Amino acid sequence: MNSSRLVYLAEPRLLFGHAQSMEDPRDGLMLFGPLDEASAPYGVNCGVIGTKAGIRKFKAWVATTMGPVANLTGGVARPFFPGFETVFGIPWKPDRLSPIAVPEDELTRYLHAQDGHVRVFNTVDCYASRIVASQRDCDTAPSLWFVVVPDDVYKYCRPTSRVEKGQISIRRVISGPRARRLIREPALFDEMNREAEAYRFEAHFRNQLKAKLLPHGIATQVVRESTLAPDEYVDSRGKPIRDLSRILGHVAWTLSTATYYKVGGRPWKLADVRDGVCYLGLVFKIQDPARSPKNACCAAQMFLDSGDGVVFRGALGPWYNPKRGEFHLHRRQARELVELAITAYRKANNERVPHELFIHGRTRFDNEEWAGFCEGVDDRTALVGVVIRPTSSPKLYRAGEYPVLRGLAWIFSDQLAFLWTNGYVPRLQTSTALEVPNPLRIEICKGNADIHTVMSDILSLTKLNYNSCIYADGIPVTLRFADAVGEILTAAPPDSTPPLSFRYYI
Repeated sequence: MNSSRLVYLAEPRLLFGHAQSMEDPRDGLMLFGPLDEASAPYGVNCGVIGTKAGIRKFKAWVATTMGPVANLTGGVARPFFPGFETVFGIPWKPDRLSPIAVPEDELTRYLHAQDGHVRVFNTVDCYASRIVASQRDCDTAPSLWFVVVPDDVYKYCRPTSRVEKGQISIRRVISGPRARRLIREPALFDEMNREAEAYRFEAHFRNQLKAKLLPHGIATQVVRESTLAPDEYVDSRGKPIRDLSRILGHVAWTLSTATYYKVGGRPWKLADVRDGVCYLGLVFKIQDPARSPKNACCAAQMFLDSGDGVVFRGALGPWYNPKRGEFHLHRRQARELVELAITAYRKANNERVPHELFIHGRTRFDNEEWAGFCEGVDDRTALVGVVIRPTSSPKLYRAGEYPVLRGLAWIFSDQLAFLWTNGYVPRLQTSTALEVPNPLRIEICKGNADIHTVMSDILSLTKLNYNSCIYADGIPVTLRFADAVGEILTAAPPDSTPPLSFRYYI
């Protein structure tokens, strides 16, 4: 290609019920319903765990979503929610929930522990142990557990949270350095080792909860009480602390779509995806920065042409280069990771191998790493490596009051282009970016593929976020959840968790 050029990529269409396609997932769900039925034709079978007040708020919220839920201000960009059964075709009855009440005094005591790791560890166990026990003893276990948490869990159970001095209920009994030393070099007495156990887990409630439930194959949706009943949380002037009145419909769309996906249904899939194509997003997360700045956990998010997603863990090793700020696998581990992906693909596609496998990463693949990837496939699968990075340049402006269109692309060469996945959307009559839209820098760094096709695929992958029912994301789903998946995989000690559906991680 001798010169650069601007092109416009048409908005990808999504496929819904009755083989109908639309651009906006909310339009498609309202008009035609979801792509296929969930594994709960007689209604959503979910459990809920929380305080008595939290369970009450959740049941009231579910009852509300059976009917229309509107935002305070209308508009094309934020349509009202018509009601769960109207959209998804199955009931969700509050009186059929499986509730587990968490004693408020027990939860309050754990939340006011001085040590952050102990605080989060005990609070998570307060929920996780009850969910696991119920799942084990129940004949018809829920497909999904809603974990309804008081806002104090959000306040006190994050890595930088601190408890006020006058509120401390459990004093610190071991220092962080001492606990980490006991993990590396266990003491003779089990009692001392148990005191350090909390430091084997990340001090983040959501990540640790999902990590502890992965081996049991339990899907969860964590939600704050104030999200379900914002009007009950007011400041000294009587005004809502979290004013969600403008997005009540959006909250209903998002939680309802996530629920439908997590109980086994596909809300939609890409309408024009090529058959036999597989996308792999690499996930890296440093395991213990204080102990070993190079050691990282590697995993991959695989997305199929059917719209399904699978996450599997790779090897733990010295993949991080602190000088360059990049992650790279060794040859053998790269081969094994791709072999896992091919095995998972064949299992889901009657033993067929993919025609094309696109590996999406944030940094260029080095030669040894790429050689390993190539060894993991045979000559029936074309392997292509693509680097995707958000960037603040170049900037493009258009005359008038509106920013550049979503889908605009600036092709520099056969291997390099810039794609605006945020921008003005005529269907919404607004922009998906709050400021001047920035593009994604897209480079085909390994293998051969048409740059126009690669960009079209990436634009399509911005519409597969089942955890948020919006028009589109700015980042393709292969990389959108990379950090979140990595944090869940490293929030607990490594285990042999088998490949699991993407729904267990979001």
